[in-house]
Amino acid sequence: MANHKSALKRIRSNEAKRLRNRYQHKTTRNAIKKLRELTDKKEAEKMFPSVVSMLDKLAKKNIIHNNKAANLKSGLAKHIATL
Repeated sequence: MANHKSALKRIRSNEAKRLRNRYQHKTTRNAIKKLRELTDKKEAEKMFPSVVSMLDKLAKKNIIHNNKAANLKSGLAKHIATL
């Protein structure tokens, strides 16, 4: 167990950040699934910018790698184009 006050605080803040990152990552994954399930092109195009924004935020905070975000965005764009 940690002995210093700062180490205890670091443990608390790390846990809070971990939970926040997990929540944001899971929410984004659900949004991606929902977008992939859509069959209406207009609806998909309407939802696409918000999903891209979520992916960019995750990449910016290093929750996912920049290249992974780019690959996901590219795949979603291709999916919408084929609708």
